[in-house]
Amino acid sequence: MRVFNFSAGPAALPEEVLQQAAAEMLDWQGSGMSVMEMSHRGPEFMAIAAQAEADLRDLLAVPANYKVLFMQGGALAENAIVPMNMLRGSTRADYIHTGEWSKKSIAEARRYCTVHIAASAEDRGFTYVPPQAAWQLSDDAAYVHVCSNETIGGVEMHWVPETHAPLVADMSSHILSRPVDVSRYGLIYGGAQKNIGPAGLTIVIVREDLLGKPHPALPSAFDYRVVADADSMYNTPPTYAWYIAGLVFKWLKMQGGLGSMEARNIAKAKLLYDALDASSLYENRVNPADRSRMNVTFFLKNEQLNAAFLKGANERGLAQLRGHRVVGGMRASIYNAMPLAGVEALVAYLREFEKEQA
Repeated sequence: MRVFNFSAGPAALPEEVLQQAAAEMLDWQGSGMSVMEMSHRGPEFMAIAAQAEADLRDLLAVPANYKVLFMQGGALAENAIVPMNMLRGSTRADYIHTGEWSKKSIAEARRYCTVHIAASAEDRGFTYVPPQAAWQLSDDAAYVHVCSNETIGGVEMHWVPETHAPLVADMSSHILSRPVDVSRYGLIYGGAQKNIGPAGLTIVIVREDLLGKPHPALPSAFDYRVVADADSMYNTPPTYAWYIAGLVFKWLKMQGGLGSMEARNIAKAKLLYDALDASSLYENRVNPADRSRMNVTFFLKNEQLNAAFLKGANERGLAQLRGHRVVGGMRASIYNAMPLAGVEALVAYLREFEKEQA
């Protein structure tokens, strides 16, 4: 029996995608091979890759003057790859500090340039997104970096900042959960293992005029210009993860696209947050306007009940609800692949457990 998997990543995949991958495991469409056995330069995989990129471009309405790159290393590697590509001779970048993933991005960027913290949510324990009016952007920054959804803290940016320098966004944990105006960003990146596919694949969407002039120490395999010119085939890409991502893109289109997914995600998040807000046992500490639709964090006011809560959840097939070790508490990641039934089951358990403590 499959559980409702609330893991933050690697996360649940749509069952239809898993079923198709299983059916094609030994023989992809009469090729006599599994996708993971194919040459990345063979006609079979080249067709898979091209279709996946076309579907992703369609889903996000990616403008023609942007390159879509299928890379490796995850978002954590991009924390170094971004400045080494995006500084382009500059020595300064602006970062917005909204939580643990912003913190990691800032620490890595400091190896390559002067990082100016243009705004920080540290004053309130990273429970909100600093409003644009509080940002102090530099005149000479090469780019402005945001983590638009903090997976660990459960904080999401529901608006697009106005910046004079190119806007760079780590969208790892909410990309494809809603429509995005790609043209307002210089670069978008994200690890696949939350809303796209298996771990090992990283998506980068970058405006063409920002390619070139990399840091001299940048490995060629991470040079966006080199990767773009080679159609993401400069070195052997994570082919099977790319294939699964392509199946997810097709699944999203069959669901009605990102507008439909956003409506579903709003409904799921509202159901869960309403239950938490109505409770005297649980609490969500994030500013309501900045609550993540993807990663719902909550705490039991009596933390001595944590172990019992998790035990009961696991017994009911509600898996991976323990919060990140940095912040503790609980976290329910309700990405695109999490059905409404999973959230309904969790809400029912929240109420059941609270009633038992009364």
